[in-house]
Amino acid sequence: MQYFKRLKHGCDPAPLMAQLGGIDAIWAEQTGRQSAVPVQKEALAVPLRGLVKSAQGGRPRRDVHESRWTSGSHSLPLFQEFLKQVAAEEDGVLGRAKIVCLPAGRQVYPHSDRGEYYKVRSRYHFVLKSTHGSWLKAGDEDVRMQEGELWWFDNKAVHEARNDGQEDRIHLIFDLLPRALEAQVMRASRKARKASLDA
Repeated sequence: MQYFKRLKHGCDPAPLMAQLGGIDAIWAEQTGRQSAVPVQKEALAVPLRGLVKSAQGGRPRRDVHESRWTSGSHSLPLFQEFLKQVAAEEDGVLGRAKIVCLPAGRQVYPHSDRGEYYKVRSRYHFVLKSTHGSWLKAGDEDVRMQEGELWWFDNKAVHEARNDGQEDRIHLIFDLLPRALEAQVMRASRKARKASLDA
């Protein structure tokens, strides 16, 4: 397959799900994504890592490389540990990360992720809950991801998701920058921010 690659299977999502379920009303704490990103309006999200606003400097969010742990992520240490572990295994630098819930019958509409941030990063999905399997399409390929699987997929291709099951499906979605590119990318980002502020 060109747009998908399964990296792991048989991982146990139960400890992560237990920690997530132990926080009341966690899906209602951050709702800006539903209104700000039309293609994501039917999905719920818990941000774990987000862009550094002070580094934005007038640039669109899709062009900002700097990211940091959110304040809410500190109540989810197992998720932090999991992300750090995968980043080390893939020799990557963590970018943005979020836990996403797609309720039964809902969808993420076709789109592609564009901008300087996405251009140099790889996108990963770890399936935390999906009793029916998680359908995802990119380009002309589609897969049904299962609980406990870690996938890479090409989010620069047009992609969409749909929950055709009867229960919520929950994924941990995150981006990694190849460590070999870190210095070059961050140097270019600082230069672009300065140019934006000077304009």
